[in-house]
Amino acid sequence: MQFSERMNQFGEGIFSKLLEMKQQKEEKGEEVIDLGVGTPNIPPAAHIRQALCEAAAKPENYIYAIRDQKELLEAVAVWYKNRYHVDLDPDLEICSLLGSQEGLAHIAFSVIDDGDIVLVPDPCYPIFADGPLLAGASLFYMPQKKENDYIIDFSDIPEDIAKKAKFMLVSYPNNPTTAMAPDSFYEELIAFAKKYNIIVLHDNAYSELVFDDKTCGSFLRFPGAKEVGVEFNSLSKTYGMAGARIGFCVGNQEVVEKLKTFKSNMDYGMFLPIQQAAIAAITGDQSCVKETRKAYERRRDVLCDGFNRIGWKMERPKATMFVWAKIPDEFSDSMEFATELMEKAGVLVTPGSAFGPSGEGYARMALVQDEEALHRAAEMIEKSGILRKSK
Repeated sequence: MQFSERMNQFGEGIFSKLLEMKQQKEEKGEEVIDLGVGTPNIPPAAHIRQALCEAAAKPENYIYAIRDQKELLEAVAVWYKNRYHVDLDPDLEICSLLGSQEGLAHIAFSVIDDGDIVLVPDPCYPIFADGPLLAGASLFYMPQKKENDYIIDFSDIPEDIAKKAKFMLVSYPNNPTTAMAPDSFYEELIAFAKKYNIIVLHDNAYSELVFDDKTCGSFLRFPGAKEVGVEFNSLSKTYGMAGARIGFCVGNQEVVEKLKTFKSNMDYGMFLPIQQAAIAAITGDQSCVKETRKAYERRRDVLCDGFNRIGWKMERPKATMFVWAKIPDEFSDSMEFATELMEKAGVLVTPGSAFGPSGEGYARMALVQDEEALHRAAEMIEKSGILRKSK
């Protein structure tokens, strides 16, 4: 059999590898605390689940959705106005996604042609790079340096690359580095995109998971943002609806229209009961958002304080549901460290190398376990002796 040459660029996804490691250990009857995949264990609020169940009980809701319900589009527009102070046209500037992952993969096909240059952060969430690669792009990695608080410096992008680039992806609060960007960054981003005629995609999946009484807004609230790009937002982390696969692309009318057209040839729309659940989430009681944020903040404190106590030094993140930490000095290979940590301590983390060249030397931990499990993870790591190797 012969297969697509593009698949030569891809191996097995890192999260599939981590799952295999976990299953092998569990089959031996050994304990595993999984901090690898960022799958929330905080369920949707009761009113969201109720809306889903009620809609799922109606026989007429099992037809093809084909397109987004008008009620959903109007709800998103109200949500963005109330939460982010951004005006959106429900008919022209909003498109639902079957989760941000799907959107991040497919939007590249509606924007770029084979060989086009796409600017992606380094490190970055894997689909930021993989989506454009699937569409035939050539990637240029924009460094997110620790000494610059992981904020992209546009002066690091050569003039000849900027002139050829067609599309760029950015995301703050950032996965995996957890960094937040100042307003000045977005002003520079918009000016840079206008100067070089580059379409911008800003992923805003973690805008509600900002800690220590700080807040975060939308890329689209800055003047000129809609002229250059779109923003993705997701209900996965904020409302605990990861498995339901709900996201939105909002902003520039032309970009949204092209994505809608592409998706009309790819799928039959979002299951109608899930659309109803999404409406309930973004229009209903928002106290669940605060409760979720506080839960992640407490988990952050437990994990960071516990791991610092046993000798794995790391900073408390300002945002997201992750911790980004340098691996112990004894290790130079993050995959090697993650494997040994799993084997010796039973704690699963994601190696930083999975997030791009600059991720090497780091590990990402997802705050997807309750506080008791996080205390237990620190105990298991300390008992394993893996950190004493670096002393």
